Amino acid sequence: MNKIALISLSGGMDSTSLLLHLLNKNYNVYSLTYNYGQKHVIEIEKSKDIIKILNNKGFNIKQKIIDISSSTSILDSSLTNKNSKIPKGHYQDKNMKETIVPNRNAIFISFLYAYALTLNKNLSRPIDLSLGVHSGDHEIYPDCRPVFYEKIMDAFQEGNWNSKNISLYLPYVEFDKADILKDALNSCDKLNLDFNKIFQNTLTSYEPDADGISNGKTGSDIERILAFNELGLKDPIIYKDSWESVLNNALKISNKLN
Repeated sequence: MNKIALISLSGGMDSTSLLLHLLNKNYNVYSLTYNYGQKHVIEIEKSKDIIKILNNKGFNIKQKIIDISSSTSILDSSLTNKNSKIPKGHYQDKNMKETIVPNRNAIFISFLYAYALTLNKNLSRPIDLSLGVHSGDHEIYPDCRPVFYEKIMDAFQEGNWNSKNISLYLPYVEFDKADILKDALNSCDKLNLDFNKIFQNTLTSYEPDADGISNGKTGSDIERILAFNELGLKDPIIYKDSWESVLNNALKISNKLN
């Protein structure tokens, strides 16, 4: 009998890689996708596209979309505030703190945990909660660090019955972006899936246009572009400028930090 995983799926590179990882580990996957008033809300459509591609390949991924966009007015972040500009540059730049959404991952995992308890009750099966948090986010986002998840899971277990049936699975928590891509390549190979077809439907940028096309200049873009380049790959998504142009910009920004 396959294990059951509940994933936070954004439609981005990390959570999509994690979804593939879980499928490769023979999990039956349920997913939650959040509309929290993010400017890059088109990522939700990307998540639907990815699930459609995978389900057409014979998988049976269940997705629920949670609309908490009414919370935007109390979340002060450049990702949700229409009057704030998304900062450009590398995640190591101090201005990237402007992209922090207060308590975002605590909010996300609270819904995940509540849904996991419900799934456990209805299916009589243990549930693994999984998020695509990774080491590249540890410096700028405290709610991506291992200690955060250890403590919040302790609190959830104290505050709920049947918590022994809910576990946390964070396979990428010590990975960098290139490690995540390597894992996705391996999963696609094992699952006989087209890596480029899947990842051309992902969205990592915090500042895409209405069609989901990015200028490649936000911190999330830079990190993604550098990861593809580290593996000798060309990112399959379409950028506003050529791959050579966005790569040169990413390398220039990275070199300034070294």
